[in-house]
Amino acid sequence: MIVRLHPHAQARLIERGATEEEVVLTVEGGVTFPAQFGRTGFRRNFSFNAEWNGKVYATKKIEVIAVQEGENWLVITVIVKYF
Repeated sequence: MIVRLHPHAQARLIERGATEEEVVLTVEGGVTFPAQFGRTGFRRNFSFNAEWNGKVYATKKIEVIAVQEGENWLVITVIVKYF
């Protein structure tokens, strides 16, 4: 399986504090959920224990919205939540 990132998703990585490795791990091993327009969502928590925007958080949750292309996935967007 290959996980590719749409340019929109690549831009969201930078501004939201995720890495491409975290996105791939989320698609490969995250919990799936149905998303709008027939897309698939993936969700996974990562230990963070670091500062983001001036506040320290223990956990970073990555949510990925993707479209399946045969056996591969095209990531459309990435959402990051800190807690």
